[in-house]
Amino acid sequence: MNREWIARGAILVGLGLIIAIPLFHQAQGSEAVVLHARMAEAGGWTPEDLVVSVGEPLHLKLTSDDVTHGFAVGQLDQPAVDVRPGEMTDVTLEFSKPGKYTFYCTRWCSLNHWRMRGTIEVIDTHAQPEPALSPLYVQLGLDIDADHATSTIPGEIPSAWRGALLQREIPAGYTNRNYYLSHTPLDLWSALRNEPVNRDLSDQQVWDLVAWVWQTNTTPAEVQAGKQLFTADCAACHGEAGAGDGVFASQLAEGASSQANSQIVGEHTQPPADFTDPVKMLSASPAHLQGKLIRGGMGTGMPSWGAIFTNDQTWEIISYLWTFQFIQEVQP
Repeated sequence: MNREWIARGAILVGLGLIIAIPLFHQAQGSEAVVLHARMAEAGGWTPEDLVVSVGEPLHLKLTSDDVTHGFAVGQLDQPAVDVRPGEMTDVTLEFSKPGKYTFYCTRWCSLNHWRMRGTIEVIDTHAQPEPALSPLYVQLGLDIDADHATSTIPGEIPSAWRGALLQREIPAGYTNRNYYLSHTPLDLWSALRNEPVNRDLSDQQVWDLVAWVWQTNTTPAEVQAGKQLFTADCAACHGEAGAGDGVFASQLAEGASSQANSQIVGEHTQPPADFTDPVKMLSASPAHLQGKLIRGGMGTGMPSWGAIFTNDQTWEIISYLWTFQFIQEVQP
C-alpha cells in the first residue's frame, strides 16, 4: 500500500515538474527589461543594446531619469510613445524578421537629441540572411561630400503650373523615374535648354519645365508623408520652412558651450543645410539627397537616418524637400 502511494506521489511530482518547468522558462523569457532614458549628454539609453529572437515578445518598461523623452523603433510599424520621469510605460515588441533595429528618442530633448539611439538585435538561427541591396547613391558611385554648387540658377522660383501650361513635348528619356532619381535639376535644365524645340523659351521657362517634370515624379500623398516626417525629425535643425534656421541651428553652428556638449558636438560643426538655397539644391540629385539622409553629413551635425527611415520614407522626405525649390501645385 505504501509503495502504491509512493508511486502515485512520484507520478504527481513528475507531472508537476513537466508543467512547471516550461512555465518557469516562459516567465523568465517574458521578463520585462527596464529601459532608462537620459539626455545624450548624460548617457542616453540604458541598456542601449538588446537581443531577442524572431517571434519572441520583447517586453520593455520605459522610464526617464531627467526630462520627457519619446521611444520608437526605426523601420517598425509601431507608434512612438512618451517616456516620462517617474513613470513606467509598458511596451511589447515582436519582430518577424532578423536584423539590427535602431530605437531612438522622438522628443527634441537636447542639442544632442539625435544621439539617443540604441540597437535591438533580432536573431533567427534557422533563417538564411537576405543579401543587402546597396542604396542608389552607392550604385551610382556618387561622392556625396564633393562640392556641388552651381552658378546657374533661376531668376524666380520655378513653377510646375507654368511649366505645364507651356505644353511642350519632353522626350521620355528625361521624364522617367530613373532619370529623375539619378540626375539633378540642373542636368535636366541643361538638356532641355539645348533641345532645338525649346530655343524660343526663356531660361526661366525652361526652369518651369524642370519643375513640372520633378512634380510628375512625385505624388501629393508622398509629399504630405514627407512633410510629416520632416516636421517631426528634421525641422528642429533645418527649420519649418527648410531654411536651416531651426531652434537648434545656432547652437549647432556655434558649437556647444559646455564641456560635455563640446565633446559630443564639436567646436566646428557646420550649420544645418538650407534647402531653400538653389545654389546647392538644384545641383543635387535625389540620389545625392538619399545618401545624405542615409549616411548623414560627415563633419556636420547631420545624423544618419538609414537605420530609422524605411526606403519609402526616405524618398517621401526627398519629395517634400523639392517643395522648397519648386512651386509644385498645378493650378486650374
